[in-house]
Amino acid sequence: MDPLAILQELVSIPGPPGQEALVRDAVAAHVERLGYVHASDARGNLVVRLGSKQPRILVTAHMDEIAMLVRQVEPDGRLVVGGLGGIFPWKLGEGPVQILAAKPLSGVLSFGSIHTEDPTSNVRKTDHASIDWNMARVITGLSAEDLAMRGVRPGTRVVVHPSRRELVQLGELVSGYFLDDRADVVSWLLALEQLKGFEGEVMFAATAAEEVGGLGALWLMLHEPPEICIALELGPAVPDAPIKISANTTVWVNDGYSAMQAADIEIVAQAGERLGMSLQFQALSRGGSDASCAASRGFCARPITLGLAMENSHGFEIMHRDAMTQLATLTAELVRTL
Repeated sequence: MDPLAILQELVSIPGPPGQEALVRDAVAAHVERLGYVHASDARGNLVVRLGSKQPRILVTAHMDEIAMLVRQVEPDGRLVVGGLGGIFPWKLGEGPVQILAAKPLSGVLSFGSIHTEDPTSNVRKTDHASIDWNMARVITGLSAEDLAMRGVRPGTRVVVHPSRRELVQLGELVSGYFLDDRADVVSWLLALEQLKGFEGEVMFAATAAEEVGGLGALWLMLHEPPEICIALELGPAVPDAPIKISANTTVWVNDGYSAMQAADIEIVAQAGERLGMSLQFQALSRGGSDASCAASRGFCARPITLGLAMENSHGFEIMHRDAMTQLATLTAELVRTL
């Protein structure tokens, strides 16, 4: 499997929370090529079982991306939008977007002109306050009536336009939107490739709606609670939990929802030592994963979150091109060990 080629494929496909079917179909095709049987559940998760018994270990990577949601359609055809997941308007800026109606159409995310001293303008409002979604509009060039005929209404998802979904190479680094969590889905697939022929109380799940609270994983673990959940995530470069943007995997010892058990930190550290890896341990003050969100609700006992070291989380993210393979190797080693 070519990690960068698969990453570009998955990044190119829109998959906002609650509308991940196209991503799921692409991931399922790779699962089938690896020779695995898969299934989907009512919440939209893609599930692969490595044995016939009740799963004791669950490995997740989420399919959804941060996006926008139509809140209102104004009479002139402009769309009032809000964030879906932890998306900030300044992370996107003005530019083309795609409106995921039955037949997708293009629009432009707009914040207005700057050549004014009028205090009611957005540019003057930012003299004293940060940019927020109330300042944003998506211009479509269509009337409200035309948009209604195309099925655009409150609840319609709006995503980054296909023209902005190309990866950019920066020496040993690769950058693009939605490396969180499409790059981890690549690692998830690579781990399945490394575990071919392995049987145990293990289930892999490409999960839905993680960006809005880990909802896909919570649904799955409510019905089949595992003892251990290994969530594949990003490892954010932040001042209070510094890391180096390298191929070395990060380990969330703590986040905004839960902390790893001390014994599991040691198990992960020993696995890294056996593989000759220099793991980066992070105690995060904010954030959550499928594993930690589930642990905070009692749906798994032992959360483990492993990350790809990244700059610009929830933006145009940057990581090392070899990080996906190292994360996959560590994940496969942990599954065998646990």
